[in-house]
This record gives sequence, C-alpha cells and structure tokens, in this order.
Amino acid sequence: MTDTTVIILTKNEETDIERCIRSVEGWVKRIVIVDSGSTDRTVEIAERLGVEIVRHEPFVDYGRQFNWAIDNLRIKTTWVFRLDADEVITPELRKELETELERHATDDVSGFMMRYKVEFMGRYLMHGGFYPFQKITIFKYGKGRFEERAMGEHIVLSEGRCVYLRNDAIHHTLKTLDLYINKHNWYATREVQDYFDVRSGRENALLDGQPERAKKLRDGLYYRLPMFLRAKLFFWYRYYLRLGFLDGTPGYIFAFLQAYWYRTLVDAKIYERNLNKDDK
Repeated sequence: MTDTTVIILTKNEETDIERCIRSVEGWVKRIVIVDSGSTDRTVEIAERLGVEIVRHEPFVDYGRQFNWAIDNLRIKTTWVFRLDADEVITPELRKELETELERHATDDVSGFMMRYKVEFMGRYLMHGGFYPFQKITIFKYGKGRFEERAMGEHIVLSEGRCVYLRNDAIHHTLKTLDLYINKHNWYATREVQDYFDVRSGRENALLDGQPERAKKLRDGLYYRLPMFLRAKLFFWYRYYLRLGFLDGTPGYIFAFLQAYWYRTLVDAKIYERNLNKDDK
C-alpha cells in the first residue's frame, strides 16, 4: 500500500469512472472523487466502489478545482496523485509506481512525469507526435500545485526534482464524437481566454519537460503564424511530417479534429472576440 492520495475530478464520467478507480484501488491509501455537479451515475458508481465523494461547485477551471482539493481535503499522505476519469493505470505502471514511490519517499524527488498512450476509436495512436504524451501527475504534498490559467494548465513543482517513469498509463480520449466536439468547443472558449490573458501580461509558470516545450511552441511560435493558416500547417505537421497517417482512419480523424478543426475553432473565436472589441 503506497502512502498516496488519488484525486479524481469528475463531472458526468459514468462511462469511465469505474475503470479508472479499479486501476488504482488496493494499492493507494486514499481515493477521493471531487465532483462538480454530475447528473449521470458518476457519483452512484463511485459510492458503490467505496471511495470518498466531495462535491465542489462551481467549476471554474481544472487548476483552481484541483488546488481547492489540495487545500481542503486534509491530505496526510506523502504523495498526491492527480488522475483523470478517462485514464487507467496499467499493471506494469502500478508495479513501477509501488517501487518508485517508496524509494523516493524521503529524498529530493518531488514529482513524477508519467507517460500516456492515447486510445482513440479503438486504436492506440503511436504516431503524429501523440506518443508518448507526458505530464507530471504525482507530487509530494506541499511541493506541487496547478497553474491557475484557463487552459493548458499543468502541475508546477515548488522544489525538488522530477523523475520520468518508464511504463505507460492509458488515456481513453473518445466516448462519442458528439461529446468530443461539445467538450472541445468548451476547451476552445477556455483557450481563447488563456490566449488573451497571456497577451495582457499574465506571467506563466516555469514547467518541466514536454509541458514547457509545448507552452513555448504555442505561445512563442504557433500564435506568431498567420491566423487560420497556422491550423492547416499544424495538421500537416501532425499528419504528414510526424507520420500520423500510419495510425489509419482513427489517426486521420484524431489529427483532423485535434490539429485542424479545434485549432481553427480557437482562431475563429479569437477573431470573433477581436471583432466584437473593435465594434465597441
């Protein structure tokens, strides 16, 4: 049993939540669901599995919701583990974590960078720059918090070093296309807010590894390219230059939606906001 508190933020996650909980039960000390108003069976399923349920509304953004959990759950474990409802810890990763969390419990390691394999429409996306997707997910209590930004938020360590894990977690990206599109429309609105926040002088945290590179590319390079053309170039980069086409039809659909449609939608919302501002 590792000295770990797992925090899962939920809203209407009945499709994924049991699979997620099952992947961590039995080897972590505490599992807490922080729900922001689910109207489906999410809470019912979690209660049946015997995990703690805490309700907190309104949901502003992921970073503020998670930081609220850190501040209010009375965490007494060494480690805090942020896990999304559509993510699963594999047996190989579980074994590695059990070893690494004990090994680094009292040294200068403050966090772990986890690798993710993305599953979309029944296929693992191994090309297009989507594998491995990496992010800090586990950190020592008191030594990590989320950036509080509208979109693209990540955990930032206040001290210590980060260790890269070797084994993969699974990220299940798609329930239905309707849900995917609706969710990414909401993401696009948040990203537009973040876009204007950054350009109004808001300071960004210094991140580690892949999140820091992604932030620099997005804020320092991508948004310097011509509006709308950059979405097309990003799709070509993902699908052709990074060999996304090798992932078959699911690879094409994902690259189109994630790199072209979504990025075009963000640009359209930026254009709309600038237009409305100029009309005032």
